[in-house]
Amino acid sequence: MTTETTGSPGTSGPSGTTGPPAEPGTVRRKGWVREQTGSLMELLDRPLTSYYLIIGCSALLLALGLMMVLSASSIEALEETGDPFSWFIRQSFSAALGLPLMWICSRLPQRFFRLAGYPLMALSILGLLIVMFVGESHGGAQRWLDLGIFYLQPSEPAKFGLVLWGADLLARKARAGRIEWRRLLIPLMPGTAIVAIMVMLGSDLGTTLVLLLIFLSLLWVVGAPIQLFAGILSVSVLAALIMIKVEPYRMARINSFLDPWSDAQGAGYQAVQGQIALGSGGWFGLGLGSSRQKWSWLPHAESDFIFSILGEELGLAGTLAVVALFGLLGYAGLRVASRVTDPFVRLASAAVVAWVAGQAIVNIGAVIGVLPITGIPLPLVSYGGSALLPTLAALGMLLSFAKREPGAREALAARGPGPVARALSWLGLGGPKAKSRRTGR
Repeated sequence: MTTETTGSPGTSGPSGTTGPPAEPGTVRRKGWVREQTGSLMELLDRPLTSYYLIIGCSALLLALGLMMVLSASSIEALEETGDPFSWFIRQSFSAALGLPLMWICSRLPQRFFRLAGYPLMALSILGLLIVMFVGESHGGAQRWLDLGIFYLQPSEPAKFGLVLWGADLLARKARAGRIEWRRLLIPLMPGTAIVAIMVMLGSDLGTTLVLLLIFLSLLWVVGAPIQLFAGILSVSVLAALIMIKVEPYRMARINSFLDPWSDAQGAGYQAVQGQIALGSGGWFGLGLGSSRQKWSWLPHAESDFIFSILGEELGLAGTLAVVALFGLLGYAGLRVASRVTDPFVRLASAAVVAWVAGQAIVNIGAVIGVLPITGIPLPLVSYGGSALLPTLAALGMLLSFAKREPGAREALAARGPGPVARALSWLGLGGPKAKSRRTGR
């Protein structure tokens, strides 16, 4: 005689007994989560996802940067020039030049970028050489050339030049089948070393670090062995230690990084004031324009430490939004690099991500106190036209590469003419194709 165990209907447990049924609300929530996850994966799998992410993140960061430059620079600009809008106007002018440059780069062919790397690299080295003799010095670093109407920092276009030149060198060797790692370093390593040493002679350790990130990203994508990375990092650390030892202010920065509050009125002053600004913002900030630290308390509030003012005025929500935008921008660049087959496109895309995302990590890390202060700006957000223009040009190149993803050209063609083409067609300047689309013939 068998005994049957009765109970309420439900799911079977490990011993064969039945448990309580799942609540309808739980089932609905799980179904909603699966539905939203599926929709997100479908959205990320579309051909133009990278294209729109690069445009959207770049536009939002640039707009936020202009807004924060206006807020962070107004007090110091008023003291120095008598006009609180003077630095904002300069940054707006740089953005007005950079956006058309970005659009032009997004429409240029790949061959142009491969050829442009060599003259851009040569001009950058020439500019760095001139800076060593007649450059302007600010804050202990000799980085700028006074061209009359604006200041030029040659180390900024040098980043873009290294991206293009290095990517083309390695792509040519990859196509020729010469992947043996010793050959990969010639002439890439000597060229990078020349630029890095010239930048270091101008006391610009932060830009030297970014150049190293670009160099390592190129070697990583091309498949260099781990032993090579270990050797390069060892030499780089040794060079950094020597630079810190020979310059007393760098040693003071390291000491202030380890314990900024021990010398809050001296070497640790900037780090302490930046942390005070971030801590004052709370969850949602004091409000746009309401920063207290920008009133001559925080040095370089509009450039190196603009993230502190952003956190003070927009709070944790604003800082997390900026971090998310940089994360999405980096994801889009790596997505381009992983979905195309051309070696140059893969190398250049990964190097641009290492440049922009790496520089953002170094800047934000210095502001929140997890990295030493290096004096490099936050891409697209900080004040400075010399940094903004090459960055927008590099992002325009990424847009051009995003059109090479599988199915991207077909999706763009199906979308129809863009706003610029439509505006030209309305003016009668769009050519026969644009006119035929406008008239329906």
